[in-house]
Amino acid sequence: MRNILIVFMLTLFLVACSSQSAKKNAGETSASGGQNKGVAEQVNFTDLSNSVFKIQTYNGTRLLETGQCFVVKKGVLVAPFSLFEQADKAVLTPIGGGKSFETDKFLCYDRISNLILIQCDTLSAKPLNLYFNSNVNGLKTILIGEKQNNTLPLFSGASLQEKIVFGEKLVSISNSILTVNIGTPVFLSNGYVLGLGTAIDLNYERAFFAIPAQTINALLSKNEQPKPFSTIGNPNAQRNSAIKKIILETDYGNITIRLFNETPAYRDNFVKLAEEGYFDSLLIHRVIRDFGIQTGAADTRNAKSDDVVGWKGPGYTIPAHVVPGLYHKRGAIGSPRKPDSANKEKRSDGSQFYIVTGRKYLDDELNEIENENKIKFTPEQRQVYKTVGGSPHIDGSYTVFGEVISGLEIADRITLLPIQNDFRPVQDIRLKQVKIVY
Repeated sequence: MRNILIVFMLTLFLVACSSQSAKKNAGETSASGGQNKGVAEQVNFTDLSNSVFKIQTYNGTRLLETGQCFVVKKGVLVAPFSLFEQADKAVLTPIGGGKSFETDKFLCYDRISNLILIQCDTLSAKPLNLYFNSNVNGLKTILIGEKQNNTLPLFSGASLQEKIVFGEKLVSISNSILTVNIGTPVFLSNGYVLGLGTAIDLNYERAFFAIPAQTINALLSKNEQPKPFSTIGNPNAQRNSAIKKIILETDYGNITIRLFNETPAYRDNFVKLAEEGYFDSLLIHRVIRDFGIQTGAADTRNAKSDDVVGWKGPGYTIPAHVVPGLYHKRGAIGSPRKPDSANKEKRSDGSQFYIVTGRKYLDDELNEIENENKIKFTPEQRQVYKTVGGSPHIDGSYTVFGEVISGLEIADRITLLPIQNDFRPVQDIRLKQVKIVY
């Protein structure tokens, strides 16, 4: 009898363990995000479509861009930032059908991640649930098409793997996304959202990704106040001309700079990006002894040690503005650009900048540079290059738009660090933050 009781108890134990294991495995292999309790038995994608919108942006009456967006918080939608560069309003239309809404306000954006949070107080659509689990490989993905003849098309695919693309963490998906559908939510089979769908050209082929829910959530955590679209990229020139100094906080210490009012487009662009937080956490990715240090490339924020970086900017370039009297003396700040063969107008990169540490030059060297580059140094320039130093060989070809006023020794120390073949420091050195002092 005692043996029978033991067998019975052991059987109950094994059944209980098997049941708990099955429940655990179901939760692990299914999609679940944040506080998700498990897989929904039945997902009504028709209901979810009420929170997905076609978005059209306008400047006045002129249509700019078309894409999609979706609700992530009451009255708040996430959309691709690239739709809003010159916009002053947006029209939202549910993809499942219904009346359109208009808004002209946003909360915040991340130019590097290509995300913006827009506000529309008249919306009553429910927020979609976001997927926050680290397991992203091999999940079933679903895109919702626009409703046609009372039919809501669903397109199935799969999440492939997490990748670093131009310095950003993205999830590769097998679904195809049309240009007018960029911004669509990438759903999982339980109705949660893996991320915002986007398309990127890689090696002359179009690849499709989800900008992860974690990146969207980081933007939601900022709790910014609503602002009109018209303030995006619209500099306050009078305010910017009165800036006292700008502090570049690096892993090695602070470098304090000032921007020249003689190059207002470069000044205003730098201030705009700094206020966006664009420069925060970017690498000082290029270090050349006897020349200087370079930073501002968007693909360096999450770059791995073996990634080739320095190729991603804010999505635009700036016309060259070479001002006589602003030259590459030690401490000068300039804007890099693509070579003349691919850039006949010598337009500057939209976000990268370098700080000149340089070296001292002899008269014979300056004479040779004049002959090769067909330029003429003033007596003042010659004296500075001989006694203080700089990089005279790029004068006249690159725009100088600022100078260091303290902390140049920090740049000197960084130029002495060991580097890889592409001049990237072996040890990651970051531009942690840029602070503007008015």
